[in-house]
Amino acid sequence: MGQEFIIKSQKLEDKVNQLLPSQGGFQAGVDLSASTTIIPIVDLTESGEGSTQRQDLQTSLSLTSVTAFSVNNTTSTLVNTTGYFRVFGLATYSGAGSGLIQITDGTTTKRLFVSFGISSQLNTVPYDFNVLLQAGDTLQGFSDSTSVSVQGVTRQIADLAGNLINP
Repeated sequence: MGQEFIIKSQKLEDKVNQLLPSQGGFQAGVDLSASTTIIPIVDLTESGEGSTQRQDLQTSLSLTSVTAFSVNNTTSTLVNTTGYFRVFGLATYSGAGSGLIQITDGTTTKRLFVSFGISSQLNTVPYDFNVLLQAGDTLQGFSDSTSVSVQGVTRQIADLAGNLINP
């Protein structure tokens, strides 16, 4: 016969509230409990979270979920809305110059990806990363030469609260 234990943990209660919003989280007087009895588990996490697709499927690319860009000898705004974004592509260069991707809030600018061209041969540098854009942030692409091009795609993968965006 198994033993029952009551678990008091604010971190666990917060996680249950996050994972099971459709259940309204914990009610007053309801405790987490544990048992030494072996009980088979059916994982209903995705349904409990309110999602109907696996996380990897929710981050898929589709015709309508991606925005392509190509920056050559200019600075361009790639994204200026809040949320989590995947950014990937290639920087190509066939001569001297630089290409980069940066986040700015209008006052401070942070470079996320930098590529320098010094050769007349065609070279490519791939990149693939995720960014978080807060209110007022702008993701920019930059190239200072006609021989340097930053090309790629952005895809919003989650909103500012971390809720996944279906493609």
